[in-house]
Amino acid sequence: MHIEIAIARDPEFDLLEDRDDLALLWDLRVAPQFRRRGVASALLAAAEQWACARACRVLKVETQNINAPACRFYAACGFALRHVNTSAYEGLPDEIQLLWCKQLVGFHARPG
Repeated sequence: MHIEIAIARDPEFDLLEDRDDLALLWDLRVAPQFRRRGVASALLAAAEQWACARACRVLKVETQNINAPACRFYAACGFALRHVNTSAYEGLPDEIQLLWCKQLVGFHARPG
């Protein structure tokens, strides 16, 4: 697969913190030959629109310290580093979990 995106809203995901106003960007991948063309930014914008349409106020994404390009990308797109977990990956002591969050603007409040 060259381009992939997945968003989670299932409360079974621990990273969703039992919140119904949070969406988790589970996966965003762009093959090397398609990078630096705005594909990731377009996918992220679509994910933000999807989350806003479902009354989410926050979009969360997980990266690792070994993925500096992803960290730079999310920071440049307005995400803030919210949590660092040095023991998230059993068996991978050199990988550190980084959780980034972005406050969404323009979300649609649920009626009621």
